[in-house]
Amino acid sequence: MSARLPHVAPPARAELEPIEVASRDEIAALQLQRLKWTLRHAFDHVAHFRAKCQAAGVHPDDLREHADLARFPFTTKDDLRQTYPFGMFAVPREKLLRLHASSGTTGKPTVVGYTERDLSTWADLVARSIRASGGRRGDLVHVAYGYGLFTGGLGAHYGAERLGCTVIPVSGGMTERQVQIIQDFKPDLIMVTPSYMLAIADEFERQGLDPRASSLKVGIHGAEPWTNALRHEIEQRMAMHAVDIYGLSEVMGPGVANECIETKDGLHLWEDHFYPEVIDPATGASLAGGEVGELVLTTLTKEALPMVRYRTRDLTRLLPGTARSMRRMEKVTGRSDDMLIIRGVNLFPSQVEELILKQGALSGHYMIEVSRPRQLDEIKVVAELRPEATPNSEAAEERIAAALQHDIKSLIGVSARIEIVPVGRIERSIGKARRVIDLRPKG
Repeated sequence: MSARLPHVAPPARAELEPIEVASRDEIAALQLQRLKWTLRHAFDHVAHFRAKCQAAGVHPDDLREHADLARFPFTTKDDLRQTYPFGMFAVPREKLLRLHASSGTTGKPTVVGYTERDLSTWADLVARSIRASGGRRGDLVHVAYGYGLFTGGLGAHYGAERLGCTVIPVSGGMTERQVQIIQDFKPDLIMVTPSYMLAIADEFERQGLDPRASSLKVGIHGAEPWTNALRHEIEQRMAMHAVDIYGLSEVMGPGVANECIETKDGLHLWEDHFYPEVIDPATGASLAGGEVGELVLTTLTKEALPMVRYRTRDLTRLLPGTARSMRRMEKVTGRSDDMLIIRGVNLFPSQVEELILKQGALSGHYMIEVSRPRQLDEIKVVAELRPEATPNSEAAEERIAAALQHDIKSLIGVSARIEIVPVGRIERSIGKARRVIDLRPKG
């Protein structure tokens, strides 16, 4: 059954900040002024960045127009790890009001810090993002992103408060309680990863409740790549709008870019605080607008941790503005470091997700297992049935598996074994979903 989405009015023009509807010339002039400040601030106060500039033969005074930024060196996660924990900060440690850090599961954690002004800017931009999603002063916001060193929970929390919303700081986990709180408190918006939103929908149904009857009007989802097919799945199961928010700890946290409720046609980058580029991930060469590549961001106002040409590893393209003057980035559905190469074919988990969700009997819960039992890589896709889908025979499940196998082979170009499993078999994540299990021998 197709769910009817609630009416959510977009903000009136008078509610927007002047910069959101400024001319492109005004935005570009502000960016150039702030780019010059950022380069000088980083060069003067971050020894590691200064050494990289000197090795590349560039100086902040060399930036005279936007295109000159391409002469400056990239910053990567490895720079943060080399200078762990505080070597990339441009202010004394005692001027930091807060520290956040990554999990460090693939090496040393990346540590980020914020001055008082940085925290205020962050709250302003998350508030702008929530307003773009249809949120208003006085709305009740259920925050189910994790709190702690992860930037999601606290970033969402202070942004919602800055907008004047009432915040329910639930954090992640305790899914049964999440549903109880939604039922009892009746929030208007929820901020949560898209994969955990599916787990909450599952819990509604497990309790015999209709998730489409909840009070929720808008879900603001980020922290992991997700497809438009998954957006449709969430919107139909929850009868609410599903809007994309983008950010990363190294650049700020959530609120770098956000979709607008009136268009849902890509994320408007808040270009008064971040300067975007798109590059070829293999060569580092700059790409023209509209070409797909790796997003590179330079912060324009950050005091504690200025980032110059930070390689996000997220794959997207830049598009002209629509609901706002600022450019849009297309929905991120993959990362250059998430790409699997299977027998010479490039494969992203998001491609598989889209094909799974084309099968009416399958849900958005899935895993991809990669193995090398002999000389060649093999993949197995484990896909979970929807709660309402109960194939009445083994033959019916085999037909579902065969259809998915055919789509993966014909549309992606790789052969995959398919395993269809009942509801609840795939482990639920309370944060970022783990979609790939790589069983190949290391080294």
